[in-house]
Amino acid sequence: MTIEKTLGLIKPDGLERGKQGVVIDRLLKSGFKITAMKQLRLTRAQAEAFYAEHSARPFFGPLCSYMTSGPIIAMTLEKENGVADWRKMMGATNPEKADPGTIRRDLAVDMEKNTVHGSDSPQSAAREVPFFFNNLEF
Repeated sequence: MTIEKTLGLIKPDGLERGKQGVVIDRLLKSGFKITAMKQLRLTRAQAEAFYAEHSARPFFGPLCSYMTSGPIIAMTLEKENGVADWRKMMGATNPEKADPGTIRRDLAVDMEKNTVHGSDSPQSAAREVPFFFNNLEF
């Protein structure tokens, strides 16, 4: 297997409720290497650009509002099979349908406030990582 780079975000609800340490601890214990990390607050234009592929969906506006409601933590994560492993750790978008022991099952508030984001494919990771980090940062 090859080492994959992926994006991890801890969303505003995760920071608001002080869950960033729990998420980071789980990542490290699962063998992920965090190669870059920063806390920031997205502008509306940045949130709309990041989620542009969802612009026609009904949840786009509320999602962008939520993602600009407070600071987030952006991370580049590396591990063998990193994209799939991070997706599995996160759990289903709907925390009620997420497997026991996943971040969303254990920490999420609801479908909107589901604590974390992760790239859904290596192609998405290749687009999402440079959205938050330049080559000097990882």
